[in-house]
Amino acid sequence: MAIIDDIREKIASGQFEFSQHALDQSIVRHISVQELREAIAVGEVIEEYPTDKYGPSCLVFGVTLALRPLHIQCSYPSRPLVKIITLYEPDPQHWVDFKVRRTSDEQ
Repeated sequence: MAIIDDIREKIASGQFEFSQHALDQSIVRHISVQELREAIAVGEVIEEYPTDKYGPSCLVFGVTLALRPLHIQCSYPSRPLVKIITLYEPDPQHWVDFKVRRTSDEQ
């Protein structure tokens, strides 16, 4: 089973928690838990950080039902609860199709 499938399953069943940073950012950026669930349900892993200092994590790109693009960095699903590390609406000036980071030459 792919990482995204395990993440989707845990998010859908409520087996996740927010880091303090992610909680703060969800408030500042007006991103609801429902939007998080919607984006993860159709999302895909676009970057992986297996050696992240706080533990293996990945960046998921998904779009809400209202067509809002979101990036969600979360822990790998091997933890009992998937930890939402941060979440934000990606800046199109920094991303190609919200999936690939632009190089400094492309900006």
